[in-house]
Amino acid sequence: MQFHLAQGLSAAEAARTAIAEAQVGAEPRRVTLGSDRTGRPELHELARALQSALDDFDEPAAQGVLDRLLSDFTLEATLRNVVLPYLHELGERWERGDISVAQEHFASNVIRGRLAGLARGWGTGHGPRAIVACPPDELHDLPLLIFGIVLNRSGWRVDYFGANTPVEELVQETNRSRPALVVVAATTTDRFTAIVTELARLAAVAPLALAGAGATQRLVEEIGARLLTGDPVTAAQHEALGW
Repeated sequence: MQFHLAQGLSAAEAARTAIAEAQVGAEPRRVTLGSDRTGRPELHELARALQSALDDFDEPAAQGVLDRLLSDFTLEATLRNVVLPYLHELGERWERGDISVAQEHFASNVIRGRLAGLARGWGTGHGPRAIVACPPDELHDLPLLIFGIVLNRSGWRVDYFGANTPVEELVQETNRSRPALVVVAATTTDRFTAIVTELARLAAVAPLALAGAGATQRLVEEIGARLLTGDPVTAAQHEALGW
């Protein structure tokens, strides 16, 4: 069961798989996530089913796939191995013209709604507080939302400001609440360079980390921040472990 938990299965599914293996006298197999040893679809099959449902504007089917993912696998495995790759590919498909604007908006809104449900109550608790936000003109906030969800599941309280946050308001709130961490994420470097002075002020008040494709080592050194690397799920887990 411990092996299957490490592979990303939920506790219930790990228990079912371990019992099934014991009944047939098998050793736990060194397999990829989602082995269908007990008839369960593999992770990549569910990922394909999710894409198909969203491409077809089939919201009930998409929700059903997400239900199955969150039942059979851990939240972290679902977000890291299905949702994040799907969002990345969705953007690339839209840029290539393989899908319509309507399909991109529909899919993004379905995913956003499900993530928002996972974020309920994440400002409560007794752990350290984090503020997470996107700078002005940055609209791509779903990876940051995923970061906040995983950080919260690790015991942190999260104040989520989301896309296109006025930097002066971010500085004011940081001054007021004095969080243990502020994370600002953007997809392009110019989103950061436009507010370097304000970010340096922010870093003087609370620990500041920059994330996203627009964050660079040169920028964080200039600002006095640090760089978050890796996917949002892994980055959040590292932050939680390092506290």
